[in-house]
Amino acid sequence: MSWGTELWDQFDNLEKHTQWGIDILEKYIKFVKERTEIELSYAKQLRNLAKKYQPKKNSKEEEEYRYTACKAFLSTLNEMNDYAGQHEVISENMTSSITVELARYVQELKQERKSYFHDGRKAQQHIEICWKQLESSKRRFERDCKEADRAQQYFEKMDADINVTKADVEKARQQAQVRHQMAEDSKADYSSILQKFNHEQHEYYHTHIPNIFQKIQEMEERRIVRIGESMKTYAEVDRQVIPIIGKCLDEIVKAAESIDQKNDSQLVIEAYKSGFEPPGDIEFEDYTQPMKRTVSDNSLSNSRGEGKPELKFGGKAKGKLWPFIKKNKLMSLLTSPHQPPPPPPASASPSAVPNGPQSPKQQKEPLSHRFNEFVTSKPKIHCFRSLKRGGATPEDFSNLPPEQRRKKLQQKVDELNKEIQKEMDQRDAITKMKDVYLKNPQMGDPASLDHKLTEVSQNIEKLRLEAQKFEAWLAEVEGRLPARSEQARRQSGMFDAQNPATVNSCAQDRESPDGSYTEEQSQEGEGKVLATDFDDEFDEEEPLPAIGTCKALYTFEGQNEGTISVVEGETLYVIEEDKGDGWTRIRRNEDEEGYVPTSYVEVYLDKNAKGAKTYI
Repeated sequence: MSWGTELWDQFDNLEKHTQWGIDILEKYIKFVKERTEIELSYAKQLRNLAKKYQPKKNSKEEEEYRYTACKAFLSTLNEMNDYAGQHEVISENMTSSITVELARYVQELKQERKSYFHDGRKAQQHIEICWKQLESSKRRFERDCKEADRAQQYFEKMDADINVTKADVEKARQQAQVRHQMAEDSKADYSSILQKFNHEQHEYYHTHIPNIFQKIQEMEERRIVRIGESMKTYAEVDRQVIPIIGKCLDEIVKAAESIDQKNDSQLVIEAYKSGFEPPGDIEFEDYTQPMKRTVSDNSLSNSRGEGKPELKFGGKAKGKLWPFIKKNKLMSLLTSPHQPPPPPPASASPSAVPNGPQSPKQQKEPLSHRFNEFVTSKPKIHCFRSLKRGGATPEDFSNLPPEQRRKKLQQKVDELNKEIQKEMDQRDAITKMKDVYLKNPQMGDPASLDHKLTEVSQNIEKLRLEAQKFEAWLAEVEGRLPARSEQARRQSGMFDAQNPATVNSCAQDRESPDGSYTEEQSQEGEGKVLATDFDDEFDEEEPLPAIGTCKALYTFEGQNEGTISVVEGETLYVIEEDKGDGWTRIRRNEDEEGYVPTSYVEVYLDKNAKGAKTYI
């Protein structure tokens, strides 16, 4: 299919389409350029990484590279340098083969496109000039015909009048002949120009425009082929370095396979072997015989002396387990339950248990709950309906955005007003002509203009109604945004008036029956205060050692995040007592800790422990 025959009247759309094609090409150039920058940055980071882990000269690390595992790691670092070099090759090849070539091609494409559309506009201007000449010749022919008819009528009138002299009649006859000759000349001229215009028009629509559009089509197809070839080159550049990258990876695998654990073990023996013989058996000492005690060369005191460091080391190691099983205060609050603790089972109340702690009368809101609310609260965003696209354009342009619709309606109103003014001018001209006919009946019949005058008046009335309709739509569009803004302000004022009551209500009852917050609006000032209190509360992170023990009075299923399940009668460690919110933090072992309701456990605090203070 050819653009010249199928798109002969789509000059403007083809101009937009070809410009869009150039934009796509420039976008692809930008994409490849950014890819080359990423490859260079990646290669640089790989080289810096390999350099960072290279062994330092004249240091202990050089001795470590005697082991086969370290040698393999050093080989991996060297191969990473070559690997980074291949990414630099990708960047260089893409720049030279794609980015530079396409940038040059885009400049040539712009010049070629500019010349084609210049020829197209030139052809359009020529056909418009021919059309204006045709219209001018047509109007001149029409005017001369009317003058000839008028002169002929005047001659016939003079010839029929017996009071007119023969000279006047002859003069009128000659004048009529002259006008008739002028009409014939105008007719011939009009016929000649019409034939010329038809020829030019045929050449324009069947020769000039098809040729230009065919060249534009070929140019566009070359652009499409070129971008496809560039995409192939893009893949080939990557494929070319795959064998070398594969070799680098093969060398890494080869280095990994060269690791000899037996050899490394032998090197450890050679490095740390002392050469001493292990101690022999200890002789039996019999105290039942009256003989002098003999002391063996390897006495028990030495063995015990050698055993002490091990026991001491064991105790130290046990002491060092604390930093690995403690959690800081921030994590404990962030993982604490977000709801008040459940009451104990109805079968046995805590007050019935000796020394049993009672549930707090007033449960304070956990700080972690307020912190999570402050972090996760989000403003509501109201969605706008998407505009419908496609299909027939509505008469009121309701498918367009407000500003675009206003412009379209204003343009339509202006066009209708121009048409109304044009019709009114035509009506005035007909009215004046009718007055002339009334004053000079010989020039024409006034009644013959009544039909035309009525038709023009009806057209004016129709256009006015149409203009009023579009003006109403225009007024609606222009008045809609302020009206909506005012409505929004009223709604905002109503919300501000109702907001304090809502906040107070939420402050009194923040939890829903399922334990989740029902407050939707977050106050900015309150958030700032919370953030400040949060920072002051957790500036210092302290470990949480065990400050006592507790015994589970009831079975508790910890289903919420931050809680822990306990069984009735189980004994556990207390690491954080009740802060007034009804929860106590306990630990079962190094990996299991969490919160349980204070009323579910009986707490025994160690008075000598740091921070052992009850809030119950």
